[in-house]
Amino acid sequence: MKHQSLRVFFLAFLVCTSVLLQGCGEDVPVVKVDFSKRESVKVPVPEPAITYAYLPQYSHEVSYARHNPLIQYLTKETGLPMRQVFPDTFAEHVRMVQSGEIDISFSNPVVYVQLAQMGSTAFARIKEPDGRPTFRGQIIVHAQNKAIQTLKDVIGKRWMAVDPHSAGGYLYALGYFLDHGIHAHDFSEIAFAPGPGGKQEKAALAVYAGKCDVASVREGALDTVKDKINLQDIRVLAVTPEYPGWVYSARRGMDKEIVSKIAKAMFKLSMDTPTEAAILTNARTSGIIPATDSDYDAVRTLIQKVEADKITSTFPSIPLLPAQRVTHAK
Repeated sequence: MKHQSLRVFFLAFLVCTSVLLQGCGEDVPVVKVDFSKRESVKVPVPEPAITYAYLPQYSHEVSYARHNPLIQYLTKETGLPMRQVFPDTFAEHVRMVQSGEIDISFSNPVVYVQLAQMGSTAFARIKEPDGRPTFRGQIIVHAQNKAIQTLKDVIGKRWMAVDPHSAGGYLYALGYFLDHGIHAHDFSEIAFAPGPGGKQEKAALAVYAGKCDVASVREGALDTVKDKINLQDIRVLAVTPEYPGWVYSARRGMDKEIVSKIAKAMFKLSMDTPTEAAILTNARTSGIIPATDSDYDAVRTLIQKVEADKITSTFPSIPLLPAQRVTHAK
């Protein structure tokens, strides 16, 4: 029995060996590889350009569509190469400005206050489509939500805000609630719109879908979801006070002559010229005007008021708030 097993094993070995040797026959060409000769793969590097970023309150597609015509205009008008970059989150936008990856930042006033602490300088701000150099936040609910008829009815409800760094989508609403005696701990939950970009849309869609009871968005943000939902199903419960408009700032150390060139080209845009009016309208503005750092002192005062409220002691400093969900036990 033992000899029989050895015989079977030996026959199997011969069969396998013959198959392997057949594969190495003259019919199979031998390819010699010379590992001493190597070619490095070059990763494409963008041409040097002035980088421009729109704080990602909307999706990258919306950001590109709104601002690409403006960037093309600035490139042609100034003779300076410019390129739009797309941070995924508010926090990443701030980090990229700090590291020098973003030269020109278009941001809300709250983020600008933080960027100014890092050495950025305001040089321009926008006028709203209706001509106001200021904007507001909106507090919205579903039109069919019978439980919320007045501002006080939000107590005990779930609030979806845009982002901890959002002006119209969070801080303005928080300040408005405080002015009316409603504190952060009065909500059963404060959540921030998830994921990268598109946060204004997500906050509006969340209240529409019933994922939250109340939401806060920037004035004008509902226009971005009008093709997704019937806006008659959304009710504006309250509108916050006005604050200075969105601001253009230059990172610390940027050449002042370059900033001046870009600013002059921006200020030149006019709604009286059809081609320029199209650029401004596309960017959801009716004009770009000069700005200084002191224009945003009102926002600093609002931040101080929110931080001074004893209820917000559970939150980190407003300009540095991390994205988080806060639930209050009842």
